[in-house]
Amino acid sequence: MLIKRGGVVRVYFPNSDLISSKRRPALVVQADNLATGLPQVLLALITSNLNRANHSSRVFIKLNTDEGRASGLRTDSIIMTDNIVTVLETEIDSVLGRLPDMQAVNDALRHSFELNEAVEDFENGKSN
Repeated sequence: MLIKRGGVVRVYFPNSDLISSKRRPALVVQADNLATGLPQVLLALITSNLNRANHSSRVFIKLNTDEGRASGLRTDSIIMTDNIVTVLETEIDSVLGRLPDMQAVNDALRHSFELNEAVEDFENGKSN
């Protein structure tokens, strides 16, 4: 199954105990050209629990917008870039839709992984 970055998929997403899982939507966040040779994909959890919004690592998707409709989600949702998992492609149940604009997700990922400074340093020719 070829799944591109920005794809919204339904997957058995592991719970934090790593013992149980729940079928839920998730967003493909890995680069399209990652090419690790492994049949796996990096995903960000998507939740309909709107109480989890209002954090720099999370992106609100409102269903009645163009982006929300394109996502294939059934309700307003939160993409949680602070909840990332690697799963086998065979765990993906279906593709629901796609996010046409990943800028807010990119910003949230930068916050979650503290990449702003690293990217700026790289762009300015600095290294650690």
